[in-house]
Amino acid sequence: MPISTRRIAIASGSALAILLVGIFAVTQQRGNDPFAACRQSVIAGGAGAIGGAFTLVDEDGRTVTDRDVLTKPSLVYFGYTFCPDVCPADMGRNVAAIDVLDEMGYDVTPVFISVDPRRDTPEVLKEWTDYLHPRLIGLTGTPEQIRAAANAYKTYYKAPDNPSDDFYLVDHMTQTYLMLPNHGFVEFFSRETSPEALAESASCFVDAAG
Repeated sequence: MPISTRRIAIASGSALAILLVGIFAVTQQRGNDPFAACRQSVIAGGAGAIGGAFTLVDEDGRTVTDRDVLTKPSLVYFGYTFCPDVCPADMGRNVAAIDVLDEMGYDVTPVFISVDPRRDTPEVLKEWTDYLHPRLIGLTGTPEQIRAAANAYKTYYKAPDNPSDDFYLVDHMTQTYLMLPNHGFVEFFSRETSPEALAESASCFVDAAG
């Protein structure tokens, strides 16, 4: 793994721990939490602090909102297609979990939101997502649209302001968000979570949501 990419993975894990555990996670009112039996993370103030409305562009060039995309239980990941190894590995894990969930009888949608709109046009996204999984939804947009979505999900990314070539890397966090209709964000998964463990946890949340 290149040093810069390894730093991305390490920084992402550290930032995630600080953001979702150090800042938000102090106590949880589990008695009022319908997902208490499923939850592995602890987010004070409720899961509503993460996620929200977005307007982006899908891989077919259509402007869509969260209401158009997150119509089923969904696994949402922020990354970019030029990512040398972290994003392909994470998305490979996510779509493998989708296949496990399919076998378990759960219909869950994988979603990939690009943080690199300079290179990730709808056409580029379509080729990349279709290669990974037939149901994977790719989303891009203007820099402002992507920043708004990332801010809503409390995730970090940083691309070079004026890259000198087309081989630049984008620093970004690597968590995967489980989103449920009528509930929004309910859980996040680190990149160390296996497909089977992710699927087992996601199925618990889907069952608890009724």
